[in-house]
Amino acid sequence: MTSLIFVHFLLLGLRVIGTTTDTWRRCTDLLPLDLLSFVLERDTSKLVPGVHMKQAGGVRGVHFSSPHNSMSFPSSQLLVNCDLFPEEFSIVLTLKVSSIAPKRNEYIFSLMEPKKVEKKRVGEDEEERDKGNILQRNKERGVGGEEQHGERERRVESKEERGRVILGLRLSRKRLHFLFRSHRGVVERWVFRGDRLADNQWHTLVLVVGSHHGLLRQLVLVPGLDATHHICPSSDPQLAVLSVPPLLSDLPVMGREGDGHVTSYETEERVSVGLERPCSEPLQGQMWFNPLSKGLYLCDGKVWITVLEDHKRLDYLLEHQVLTTSSETHDVEVFQVPGIGVMAAMAHRSASGSAVYLWSHTGFQLYQNISTYEALAWRHFSMGKKIFLVVSNSGGGPDKLHKSETDYSVIYKWSKRRKWFVQFQTLQTHCARDWEAFTINQQTYLAVANHRQGDKNHTIDSVIYKWNRLTKSFEVHQLLLTSGAYDWEFFTVGPYHFLVVANAFDGVTTSVDSVIYVWVNGSFQVFQTIKTFCATDWEMFQIGSRVFLVVANGHRFHGNRPSRYDINSTIYELDMIGQLFVRFQDIITYSAVDWEFFSLGEEYFLVVANSFNGESYSLNSILYRWQGYEGFVPVHWLPTIGCSDWEFFSSKGESYLIYSSAKAPLSKVFKLKTY
Repeated sequence: MTSLIFVHFLLLGLRVIGTTTDTWRRCTDLLPLDLLSFVLERDTSKLVPGVHMKQAGGVRGVHFSSPHNSMSFPSSQLLVNCDLFPEEFSIVLTLKVSSIAPKRNEYIFSLMEPKKVEKKRVGEDEEERDKGNILQRNKERGVGGEEQHGERERRVESKEERGRVILGLRLSRKRLHFLFRSHRGVVERWVFRGDRLADNQWHTLVLVVGSHHGLLRQLVLVPGLDATHHICPSSDPQLAVLSVPPLLSDLPVMGREGDGHVTSYETEERVSVGLERPCSEPLQGQMWFNPLSKGLYLCDGKVWITVLEDHKRLDYLLEHQVLTTSSETHDVEVFQVPGIGVMAAMAHRSASGSAVYLWSHTGFQLYQNISTYEALAWRHFSMGKKIFLVVSNSGGGPDKLHKSETDYSVIYKWSKRRKWFVQFQTLQTHCARDWEAFTINQQTYLAVANHRQGDKNHTIDSVIYKWNRLTKSFEVHQLLLTSGAYDWEFFTVGPYHFLVVANAFDGVTTSVDSVIYVWVNGSFQVFQTIKTFCATDWEMFQIGSRVFLVVANGHRFHGNRPSRYDINSTIYELDMIGQLFVRFQDIITYSAVDWEFFSLGEEYFLVVANSFNGESYSLNSILYRWQGYEGFVPVHWLPTIGCSDWEFFSSKGESYLIYSSAKAPLSKVFKLKTY
């Protein structure tokens, strides 16, 4: 029968055990082998005739339009540090097929012996002598001994198969066939039911290609007994990923709407192997391998989620840089600009402007100064490939001699041509303490935390802005009444979108309710209220399937009573059954103004910005480590001065923390030493 897909491998130079005097090497490269990457290059003009890329369900696959198409490469490229084919191995495949002709067998892949030729080159005598013995170590065991999952049978194969097939995977109308050459030279096969695979849906199990609609996306050989623990559980079982070639990982600009041929490959060139990669919505679902950290990561549209990683454990923190700034700094925002590197935007207190720094191996260096007026916060966000910064100004503008009830915050856009941030849009705000950017249903929103209007009016509207694609600007979408708003935090749990505000003061007391909102029918509605005390920051984080929110409580104050700065900040956990956040852990803090969550390997950390204890601004901020049922326990004490913000970032395989000071013209960078 004619094979529709015939991806074969030539057996070249693979030695086997012939006699007791032979020597052989144990396998040392037992890593997943991405077979598709061996035959696919980023240059689509190099695809063999009849082989095309096609998009289905928002992802790419390889489409074979003729029953005689094949792609091949020498098997000498596989297991280069092995003399024998692995005794135990797994095969991971992702496929989509609509139907299969009743009388047709279609090969997904096969390992073939080289054809005999009359004139042999040097070394081919040994090559012919060793043919057929690649599975010698399997002897009479069959395939992994899993007879309960398939039916073992023998049959007389075609002349071509009998002469050349060593290992193969083939699909017929209702069966999946695994073929292998036994040590006696007989081609045997295991048969599995495969009729449910031809349902025009993506499946990750085995690879099957249909008559005219087959797409080949993933073909990975995993030395070892079982590959399921590498890809299960998966948030998207139909498209579970172990290793997909970069050529198929890239999504076209058109996004995920409908099936169709990919016509342009130059608009979004991305490589899935390298040191630094930004994660954004267009990259959602893409894998990234970092060779320095030996980690495999999945982009969820916002951040990289660790799939596999060489486990790191935090040993200690080393002071890496003392950065002298032009004035005190209320906030620092660390982000990455593709092609430029890691940057940090500092919200300086003075009216002389704020600075943007660029990271180098020695630390942050001044890159750009931006005109700001008593800046309180920066926020970085992106829309597609466009990068933006928005700043909260609290001091009015250059023409104002005194404070006004109205301030103007500014959005800046990164200019690829000038390699500079340029002013893009101005928005009216009221002593804005924070900006939060987020995306819902492919729409971009900005939320501003308006702290007060004038000196006394704290109960005012904070604003949700929505990006208007027609006017190319942000416009008011929703008003939410807040009390001395200090921070917004957006997060998503399953299909639900949440936005929580840190309310700090209502004009009388700091004992006010902060509010968690949930997105319903195009706007935010109240989901839950939580009593807080001058709440200055919310941080959402996940550990496994558990969802947490931690609040930074600043101080207790009511009327003319003295303030109390040693106060519990609280971690809340989402009760999935009760559908509300419940108290999980109290941590004593000292006028806390920020929490930062990060992970190293399989360890999770929280660091708090302690800013004032009632007497001094020079005190320790504390790093806490997750200890399971014990919650978070303190492990490192970091001396800070008026600490106003913490940011975690990574560069070239190394991890760092930076803090800003609202009471001294300096910031410090700490390097996280691991073992």
